[in-house]
Amino acid sequence: MISVQDTAADLSGDQLPLPTPDMDGEALFKLGLAYSSGQDGCPLDRVSAHMIFNLAAMKGSVEAREYRKEMSAEMGSEELAEAQRAARRWIDTAPAHVAA
Repeated sequence: MISVQDTAADLSGDQLPLPTPDMDGEALFKLGLAYSSGQDGCPLDRVSAHMIFNLAAMKGSVEAREYRKEMSAEMGSEELAEAQRAARRWIDTAPAHVAA
């Protein structure tokens, strides 16, 4: 899963693409897609994908809301709780994260 302390969106080498505060809803949605499908240098990680779709939805992505809903139906309650906690931790690191 994505580390809350990591903030760079496009990292080289062995590091993963991660969400950053300056990303808009569309960019976050695309990153969520990458994690939900295991593409673009991202591992297949439903918890991280759900967390990123949640962040994208908060920034206005209607598509992210739909994908988050679909993923929720496929995830267990433990995974959902983990994804929601991760999103809250990410948001709590800086209030600017959710500014549109």
